[in-house]
Amino acid sequence: MEYAEADLQRVRTVPIAVRPNKVDAREFSRPPGADRSFAAFLDALPDILVARSFRRVVADVVAATRAGRGVVVMLGGHVVKTGIGPLLIELMRRGVVTHLGMNGSAAIHDYEIARFGGTSEDVAAGLKDGTFGMADETGRELNAAFTRGMAEERGMGEAVALALREAPAVAQPELSVLLAAHDLGVPATVHAALGAEIIHQHPAADGAAIGATSHRDFRRLAASLPALHDGGVVLNLGSAVIMPEVFLKALTIARNLGDGRPTGFTAVDLDMQRHYRPRMNVVQRPTLHGGAGYEITGHHELMVPLLAWAVVDALDRGP
Repeated sequence: MEYAEADLQRVRTVPIAVRPNKVDAREFSRPPGADRSFAAFLDALPDILVARSFRRVVADVVAATRAGRGVVVMLGGHVVKTGIGPLLIELMRRGVVTHLGMNGSAAIHDYEIARFGGTSEDVAAGLKDGTFGMADETGRELNAAFTRGMAEERGMGEAVALALREAPAVAQPELSVLLAAHDLGVPATVHAALGAEIIHQHPAADGAAIGATSHRDFRRLAASLPALHDGGVVLNLGSAVIMPEVFLKALTIARNLGDGRPTGFTAVDLDMQRHYRPRMNVVQRPTLHGGAGYEITGHHELMVPLLAWAVVDALDRGP
């Protein structure tokens, strides 16, 4: 039996000089030199793959800020409890963040950090004896804030901020992103998922109050999204399900009321791992008809500080 073999002597080759390359040596990273500033560190990053995406996201956030476009930041709970709050507060102070949205766990962590100076319990230990999520003050005070918020026609984020502002003793008020947003006039919205948050386990929980205040925040988020049109940025930081789902519906409302706008914005998902909903509902589907989408994977406690420092550095350096 004879088997056919390809004749490699007949293969056509091309000069490497005419072959397009995806990598150029000029794009490589550089080791530390005499200049050890943060700006020099950023400039020394390789201009390849996610480092290139990171540079573009920074540039887009800076451009949106200078042009007065919206920069919407959405949070998962892990981002707050890993100590990122002060960075977000600084970005709000500088006029970068125009809307802050978060899931219910992020609001709970934010409240506990500010009110009591600590958060994040041992779930396994508490689950064993049924005490997980049963901290009296957290459940009682937050649910009271929602009840008052419903009566006063406030959103959930606004209600939590007011509860912190008026509490008799607050351990670390300067660390609350919700309180800072309220004081700075930045819309801050909380998007609850009934039954998914520890404060829904408490005797004080009122489904009507949770629903009324959180639904008001949903409408407020939808009202903020038109500012993304033609140059804005939406950043999803660490929310795998709730904020991507909420964003997609709020964007639908904004486009329904805005004749198909907003379009032409940058959408970014930054998380420890890549998930289906952020990819589809934040990065891909919203930018199909204009704009750009990026997925940057890394730990929040590393990547968010890098992003915030890079934005501040670029703003301070000027055009």
